[in-house]
Formats: sequence, structure tokens, C-alpha cells
Amino acid sequence: MAAKRIDDALLERARRSLARRDAALRPVIRAAGPCGLHGREGAYDYLVRSILYQQLAGKAARAIELRFQADFGGRTPRAPELAVARRDRLRRLGLSGQKADAVRAVARAFRDGAVRPHALPHMSDEEVIAAVTPIRGVGEWTAHMLLMFALGRPDVLPVGDYGVRKAAQALYGLSELPDRRALEAIGEPWRPYRSIASWYLWRATEMPNVMASPP
Repeated sequence: MAAKRIDDALLERARRSLARRDAALRPVIRAAGPCGLHGREGAYDYLVRSILYQQLAGKAARAIELRFQADFGGRTPRAPELAVARRDRLRRLGLSGQKADAVRAVARAFRDGAVRPHALPHMSDEEVIAAVTPIRGVGEWTAHMLLMFALGRPDVLPVGDYGVRKAAQALYGLSELPDRRALEAIGEPWRPYRSIASWYLWRATEMPNVMASPP
């Protein structure tokens, strides 16, 4: 049985529920409007892309992604092709040695069946995390982003995300960035829509006036 996935009806239910339950989040929801989180990218493509973008500004990462795709016929190479790509070829395209090894590790995991894309929609969030985090370059944060942005899971709380933690600090008047336990406690009333709440927290970081206003 497939896990619950974000759709337009769920996003609307989540918006109403979160606004009702959380007075601090309510003005952010009102200002940001409908949630734009959908999760429609393939898991393999998402993981390769996420590694290309790690620790880089968007413009620089996009330039590397375009060179990378151009060298493989204008597309992200399929797993069997990328798994055997030479490291020096990837380095010439602008990938660091660490990223070259990581994208090939992703490709091998999909090629060899360690991660089966057709099985992912039927796995729990915890099972997905357990399946992908053994891959080199894929940590918990990347697994959380995969769940939200590729698999469209509605109840993921990315506890290690700086933007979510920073917005929570401001919105809830905390003296320091919340750690995992503190963020989980803040997010408990958001269930089963913690992905959607996190999306609104990201939007909050772009709204200094809203963040500075009392709920």
C-alpha cells in the first residue's frame, strides 16, 4: 500500500489545520498563501541533483548541473551509465572529488537494487531514511528533503535544517536555535502536516516583518 502523498486537497486541509492550531504560524500562512510543496521529482534524479547542489550557491550549482547534463547528452545520466563514469571525467565538469564519488555511489545503489525506486512509495518514512542514508553523501537532512520534495510525504520534520530552526527561533521567541528535541516539541501540534509547516517556516525566513510581529 502506498504511503500518503501530498496533493492539493491535503495542502488545503493542512493550511486550515495549521492556522487553527498554531497562532505563531498563522500570520506566516496568511502572508505566504497556498503551500507550494508537491513532491513530483524522481528519487534518483533528486538525490543526484541534491549532491550537485550541496554547499554551493544556486547559480554556481546550476552551472555545474548544466555542464554535467550536457556531457551526458543533455540529461541526468541513468544509474548504470553514471555508476561507471570515470572520476576524472566528473571532476572536469566541476564536481569535487567527494561529489564525484557520492553521485556514483547513488547511481550504484539504484543500479544494484540497494534502493528500488518503485518500492519507495510503499515504504514508511523511516524505511526510506534507512534505505538511502547508507549511501555516501546522503545524510539525514538529504533523506528528509527526498521525502518532502521527491516523494511528497506530508509529515516530515527536517530537524537539522538551519532555515526551519532559525524561523522557529524567531517565531517562538527562543533564546537560541532549537535542537532536535526542542524542534520536535514545537512541531508536535503540526502532525500530520509537519512537511507543510516546515515549508511555511522556510517562507517565514523571507518575511522579516511577519517574523517580527506578535501572533
